[in-house]
Amino acid sequence: MGEASATERDGTRPDGTRPDGTRPDGPHAGPVADAGGGDGDGGGVIVTRALTKRYRGGQLAVDGLHLTVPAGSVFGFLGPNGSGKTTTIRMLMGLIEPTSGTAHVLGRPMPRSARAVLPHVGALIEGPALYGFLSGRDNLLRYDAADPTADPRTRHARVAAALDRVGLTAAAGKKAKAYSLGMKQRLGLAAALLRPRRLLVLDEPTNGLDPQGMREIRTLVRELASDGTTVFLSSHLLDEIEQVCTHAAVMARGRLLTQGPVAELSAGARGRLAVTTPDAADAARVLKEQGVADVVVAEERVSGEVPERDLAEVNAALVAAGVRVRGFGVERASLEDAFVALTGEGFDVAG
Repeated sequence: MGEASATERDGTRPDGTRPDGTRPDGPHAGPVADAGGGDGDGGGVIVTRALTKRYRGGQLAVDGLHLTVPAGSVFGFLGPNGSGKTTTIRMLMGLIEPTSGTAHVLGRPMPRSARAVLPHVGALIEGPALYGFLSGRDNLLRYDAADPTADPRTRHARVAAALDRVGLTAAAGKKAKAYSLGMKQRLGLAAALLRPRRLLVLDEPTNGLDPQGMREIRTLVRELASDGTTVFLSSHLLDEIEQVCTHAAVMARGRLLTQGPVAELSAGARGRLAVTTPDAADAARVLKEQGVADVVVAEERVSGEVPERDLAEVNAALVAAGVRVRGFGVERASLEDAFVALTGEGFDVAG
């Protein structure tokens, strides 16, 4: 027999951390305690107050964050590239220390209570750490074996259930290095679901998935929430957040712009006037004459900002100009409309 692997020796992953995110030689090494306690100092599963992270050199990554994630919610954490999302998540998970301010997860201060809290948290952050030479099933078996609270008698059943839940049963015997990016994301999610969790933290969980895979992950997230798990979901896909999340927060340049129920955030922005017509070019001209700004033509659909004047007059002007109006009305504002209204700029899908 050769030398034992890192996980066999001390329960670590390929990146040197345990499945709960701690390091065996770090400040949170040692036995796992019961998280206990309430759900934060303010009724949330995650509660931050003036949470700030400034790196050496003066870079302010997170600036005075006040965040409250309600229990049982599917909470979308939105922000363009460099907005501080990943830094915030790493502070919440106890992976880095804040410069100032506080963060409570499951009612306990982080990072001080990481050993007590993390066994109750499933996390997929910045992509899963996998052993490429092991099969998907063996990766999960190794993760489960590294959990000191896991019952070895039911290990194989847990792994089989997790693989089935993310749709990887058929590929369970395949080596992880042969997995596509989407399959690796699924396997990382399966690792986070090996045990029931009070909180699931997912960083870009649909990254690399095809449309069908994205739908399956959305369905899974909804199922987890209906079972009582709070899901904290970081994503750059605004429509994804609208489809699956009950609440959301928007970050930009390290600061929190807004947070609340998704429906209320969208309601805070004005919708757009939309006209359906085969005479799109003429309709666009008339709308501009009627004071409609930001007119956009997309085949037989013409849209623009809602003008101050009576919409009945705008419709009458279209008809008088000979435009064949097939549809006319104000569309509900989207989360992207709300983001643009808050920042004055489009959403950077790179991050």
